[in-house]
Amino acid sequence: MIRVRAANAHIKRTLRPTYAWTQATPKSVFLDPAWDRSIKIYPGMVMVRTSGEQVSLIGAAPGVPYGLAADYVGGDDFDPLLDIGLNATAVWVLGSDAEFEVLAPAFDDSLTWTDLGNGSEVLIHAQTTGPNRGKLVPAGTANASAQPVARLLKVNSPSKITIGGLR
Repeated sequence: MIRVRAANAHIKRTLRPTYAWTQATPKSVFLDPAWDRSIKIYPGMVMVRTSGEQVSLIGAAPGVPYGLAADYVGGDDFDPLLDIGLNATAVWVLGSDAEFEVLAPAFDDSLTWTDLGNGSEVLIHAQTTGPNRGKLVPAGTANASAQPVARLLKVNSPSKITIGGLR
């Protein structure tokens, strides 16, 4: 459940598990205290493990993609971590058969997303620099992470995609 103030009642979670109860793991982690909140984090953006059980947005610290953010950190002007004064959060780590719907702005909807629909895999990476840092992007995008994060299963609409874990 997402708890928001009445002024933010319109907020929808931008990462929606469709097949995750046994196919993905929500790992309990802490937002790295060094994170300066320079970019708003939406559920579904890519996080890296910095040290111990701490995570940060990809590109803010070196590392490989660890999982997808499960909570808002300033996105839609909603930051429950600041509201409660604790940096405890979670990341979703996808298994090979996990499926999630991802809403913009957790992925870069200004790019062309092509659902090949012929059984070919389209790999998804994370943007590592600039204002779109942490957002999901198609393979081949400039400044994308070297390692893929997930695979594209379906383009539902210009503002919603369905992703799956890597095989």
